[in-house]
Amino acid sequence: MLIRTPLRPPLAAVAARPAFARRPVLLVAAGVVVLLLAVAPRYGYHRDELYFLRAGSEPAWGYPDQPPLTPLLAHAMDALVPGSLLALRTPSALLTGLTVVVAALTARELGGGRTAQLVAASSTAACAALLAVGHLLSTTTLDVAASALLVLLVARVLGGAGPRLLLAAGVVLGVGLQNKQLIGFVAAALVVGVAVAGPRWLLRCRAAWGGALAALLLWLPNLLWQARHGWPQLEMARVIRADADMGGREAFLPMQLVMLGPPLVPLALAGLVLLLRNPRLRAYRPLGVAVVVLVAAHLVLAGKPYYTAGVFPLVLSAGGVAAEQWLRAAAPASARRARVLAAAVAASGVVGALLVLPLVPVRWSAVPVAVSSDTGEQVGWPRLVAAVSGVWERIPEGERPGAVVLTANYGEAGAVDRYGASHGLPRAHSGHVGYAAWGPPRGDGPVVLVGFGDPGFVERYFADCALVAQVDNGVGVDNEEAGAPVHLCRGPVAPWPRLWPQLEHLG
Repeated sequence: MLIRTPLRPPLAAVAARPAFARRPVLLVAAGVVVLLLAVAPRYGYHRDELYFLRAGSEPAWGYPDQPPLTPLLAHAMDALVPGSLLALRTPSALLTGLTVVVAALTARELGGGRTAQLVAASSTAACAALLAVGHLLSTTTLDVAASALLVLLVARVLGGAGPRLLLAAGVVLGVGLQNKQLIGFVAAALVVGVAVAGPRWLLRCRAAWGGALAALLLWLPNLLWQARHGWPQLEMARVIRADADMGGREAFLPMQLVMLGPPLVPLALAGLVLLLRNPRLRAYRPLGVAVVVLVAAHLVLAGKPYYTAGVFPLVLSAGGVAAEQWLRAAAPASARRARVLAAAVAASGVVGALLVLPLVPVRWSAVPVAVSSDTGEQVGWPRLVAAVSGVWERIPEGERPGAVVLTANYGEAGAVDRYGASHGLPRAHSGHVGYAAWGPPRGDGPVVLVGFGDPGFVERYFADCALVAQVDNGVGVDNEEAGAPVHLCRGPVAPWPRLWPQLEHLG
């Protein structure tokens, strides 16, 4: 039975929310936005961004590896200011600023005053994972912002603002699901949190079901696309679970500490304990339970460590409230504690920025690349295309109309699509994720193979091949394309339509 009773906080009264510390919070948010915009044009495109640009130009309600929102956003920004990294990455910077503000508002909802809100905002801005995703246009950037906003809306409902906000939460969830399914795990964890810690009747009220229906309707076009294409994202999830490039289950929990930034770990743990144990915040205990459930679920399912980043703003917000209480308890010595806290936040921000943002000259980026592979994935794409162009020039002009450029992965294909026109190259083909869905080549001429390092693969599928060039990014960065081979072949061993299913891959 659906219940219409207005919500009241369970077991403990929630104090009136303090005033919003508008000026300091907005200054912190503006600061991180300015920093991210300032470094946005440095280095170059990330492989995912190159893929999004092509995917957005092939609009659909879904792709084999993701829903459509981020590719469409990438295409829109590139259409607005063609070829501009600054324009492409501006939405990510703004979303990160929004996440900072949402973190402060969450601390306010938990009863945090000016200090708690400032700590929540500044620690969120200094979090290594959020700086990393704020620099790039990625599905994770929007996912973190949407997840933080979803948590805030649920927190407000738990705090007595009324269940109607669950309708807005459903809209946020639905939009988030059109970007990445990870927000669905956050929503499920919140449901479990309410089921465990109460109030359970909230799960039966009309607003909750209305929000769920709104989310489903917004997500439905992507669900239908997935159904029509055989649910490729289920297979993609299996591939991701089998990929141990971030250490697998053994590294999952340690990586949580790295992504938060070690100086912020005590703050985040204090926030989680506050949510789970503080009697005054009993109404918000479902949020703490949800954090534990989310981390446990991704650990068991062998998810990537960054899959939990959507609740980082929550634990840092609660940590801000805990820090405010810690400072008040010190009274005469509070200034010393405040300096320790400020130093921890500042250290996290400085070290995190140096490791995940393109601040150092690219030739000095060995340490950042070793810490975050995403840094290395922003280097060398124009030189890769120049190498492909050099091989292309070896093809006689009369054969070029039927010639094909085939790459091993979507990053290489995206780079050819982005930079290749100025070299006279055609659009690239690849069997990797979305590129596979856009079909096999139509030409029957020579083939330039990019990035296929397995000689057995080359010999099995292509005749008369010669290794003509290898990619050199010119700055000694050890990334995935460093030393990638470029072959020139006289053609595939079978017609492209028959060969293509064998070349399609998700991993």
